[in-house]
Amino acid sequence: SLHIMKKYISIAVLLAVLVAVVPASMVGAVPAFQGEDYTVQADDWLSKLADKFYGDTTAYWAIMSATNKANVEDASYAKIENPDTIDVGAKLLIPPQDEAVAFMADFDPAAGNIDVLFGSGEGGQMLVGNWWTAGGEFAGVNEVYKIYRAEYPDVELVHAGIAGGAGVNFQAANLNKLIAGDPYDAFMLHAGLEAELYSPEEFLTPVDDILAEAGVLDVMPEDLTALLKIRGNTYTVPLNIHRGNVMWTNTRLLEQAGVAVPTTFDEFFAACEALQAQGIVPLAQGTSDGFELGQTFEVALAGTVGADNVKGLFNGSVPWSDPGVTQALENYKKMLDCTNEDRGTLNWVGATHMVINDQAAFNIMGDWAYGEVINLGATDYVTWNSPPGNQGQFFLVSDGFAIPKQAPNPENARKFVEIITRKEAQEAFNQNKGSICARTDCDYSTFPADRRAYFQGSADDFATNAIIPMVTHGSGAIPSWQQQFGQIVTQFS
Repeated sequence: SLHIMKKYISIAVLLAVLVAVVPASMVGAVPAFQGEDYTVQADDWLSKLADKFYGDTTAYWAIMSATNKANVEDASYAKIENPDTIDVGAKLLIPPQDEAVAFMADFDPAAGNIDVLFGSGEGGQMLVGNWWTAGGEFAGVNEVYKIYRAEYPDVELVHAGIAGGAGVNFQAANLNKLIAGDPYDAFMLHAGLEAELYSPEEFLTPVDDILAEAGVLDVMPEDLTALLKIRGNTYTVPLNIHRGNVMWTNTRLLEQAGVAVPTTFDEFFAACEALQAQGIVPLAQGTSDGFELGQTFEVALAGTVGADNVKGLFNGSVPWSDPGVTQALENYKKMLDCTNEDRGTLNWVGATHMVINDQAAFNIMGDWAYGEVINLGATDYVTWNSPPGNQGQFFLVSDGFAIPKQAPNPENARKFVEIITRKEAQEAFNQNKGSICARTDCDYSTFPADRRAYFQGSADDFATNAIIPMVTHGSGAIPSWQQQFGQIVTQFS
């Protein structure tokens, strides 16, 4: 409902990239600049150029917009998707000062109106809202973009990525845009009850007909299709299936320390003591993205009480006063004692990199972390195991896309979500992202040899394990419960 949306907006951190305070005017800062083409030098960045030409560092948005719009007509101009990154030798269009002043007067970063930062092709724009900005994540979605751009070259597809693990920052910007009537054309969300955050009957377009026309329903797993239904309608087109409970393991450090991979909590805590005695951080943990502590506790909870009981805690059949919950909290507390002291300064990516960089033995995280392992070439020594007590359990996390009812380019959005249902798109995406397909007919033998075993193993586990919806990632509980669950775990931690 609208009042729930407003509550979420009031507590959210808005666009990580779009944080500049727009000045009322740049008039009079320096003599009026008339505009020119500019070639990026080695020590250039956009805000520095804005200061040079306009006397205002925040006016770099005007340079980005002018250059991107020029790119639509003339590919010799750069296309700037990230204002923090410009390549040496790139050709920019520095607009005249009066045009920059007019642009900045209308541009509102807090409203998230980033569509004005990009050009529009003959077929319009396709503004894709998402939180995939890390290496493996962007590498995956960029494969889908390549297919779309090849088939619809007259459409200007815009990757509107907002950093923040599990979408904590993106959701706030997305809510702002939905309520303001200026939404993305399609936006990312987790399959399941997360759609309730966006009052789906009021703001979202059902996609049942798209899934039926694409002929994908017969090859989507039943556990996933059941998760997608909300009061009889489907609002999310799924792109993948992540496993939320994986213990990423640095085999080099375990061999160095003479420690075996633990399977129970007792073995894990014994390994923790042995690793700490040798100056090795046992369990890498980040917390700054806001979801990581809840993620780790859910995994510890399931490992302590079992799959049926953890599902029962959220459907009401098992009371939270159950002794197993108390034991899970004790186990979780001991796990926190095994983590790095600077966990508050890291996010999930930083914690995953600790394992990759030989700084920690384990990291308990979903297999989106495998995208980082792949991207950084660590598949030969960073492997995967079940966290303590999690054998035979598969935490289901699925990423997908929804189409707002007021999407500016609805036909472009329909084409985009139709593409993500395809086998070739899902195979191209998931071999980079670390997840398996949201279809049962993907051929993992075609994936690169160094990562093939994980994907086939994950697909086999999904077919045989107990499937558990994950609260932290929007599939296991309604948004208000998800929020309170995360707050309680954070306070406990």
